[in-house]
Amino acid sequence: MTRITRFCSSLLVVMGFAVITAANAQELHIDPQKVTGPDACGECHESSVKAWKESHHAKTFHELPRSDESREIASKMGIKRIKAESDCLSCHFTSAIKEGKSKPIAGISCESCHGAGEGYIKVHSDFGGKDATKETETPEHKIQRWADAEAAGMIRPSNLYALAENCYQCHMVPNEELVNKGGHAAGSKFELVAWSQGEVRHNVWYTKENEAADVNRQRMMFLIGQMLELEYSLRGVSKATEKATYAVSMAKRASRAKKRLAKIDELTGGAAPEIKQALEAASGAKLSLNNEAALVAAAEGVQEAAIAFAANHDGSAFAGIDKALPTPEKYKGKVIQP
Repeated sequence: MTRITRFCSSLLVVMGFAVITAANAQELHIDPQKVTGPDACGECHESSVKAWKESHHAKTFHELPRSDESREIASKMGIKRIKAESDCLSCHFTSAIKEGKSKPIAGISCESCHGAGEGYIKVHSDFGGKDATKETETPEHKIQRWADAEAAGMIRPSNLYALAENCYQCHMVPNEELVNKGGHAAGSKFELVAWSQGEVRHNVWYTKENEAADVNRQRMMFLIGQMLELEYSLRGVSKATEKATYAVSMAKRASRAKKRLAKIDELTGGAAPEIKQALEAASGAKLSLNNEAALVAAAEGVQEAAIAFAANHDGSAFAGIDKALPTPEKYKGKVIQP
């Protein structure tokens, strides 16, 4: 199962904190009971958090409630409070337990992408005891440390499908009413490489200069992103109940995604059988209303192919798509230097 229902649903207008009800808390993208907050991450990842603070992901905490667009959508949806009683909390904010209550504490933060940290924050930074360091850690301990961190809920950069899925869960909106009634876009004009290599880039753990990902990883991001585009547009169509903006937008995205994947399969010379697998899965469901079961089955088939692709390849065999990769001038936002 995916977290398809855990998306933002509305943009609201009032700044004040308020208690998040139990029902709303269950719909949050991450469990507020397990959130540690960006300050805890910043104790070791100071440069990464510094870069994050300059991004729209961080600034949404204060800026989103003040925007004219959010006020207009809020009015149409009949909602008055931005930081309470809203599925918007799921994607636009990070919530944690404060004074016994669940409250938003930050915008889109570390744990929005890498998972709530309570279970893994100490595990992933323990190199083998009190006096052990990254340099003295044994290979055996490192393997076990990462296995334990992932088992405790950490989504590492190496788990590219899961990391990218978090992006698509929020950049593709599965709330029909929000789009048709509220006027919210059905989804961002999102492409994984362009959006991840711009202002949200925080590659400082691996390169002090915060350099872009190497070409092999960019190829993998591009291809996995195209499969996720297809998967989540199919899921969107599956939720549509009327022929209106939402249904039409999602069906068009799904159709375009299938065509792009077919072209990618051609450019890569069939080097990735998982791409054909994804296309075959998607071809089994008509892009129409009242077809939820078939569309969800198709989306899950695409998901299975994408996960297998991420596990089976490293990008080195896909030079054929290099011309399709976005160039630096197309990256989303200015890269933040540490």
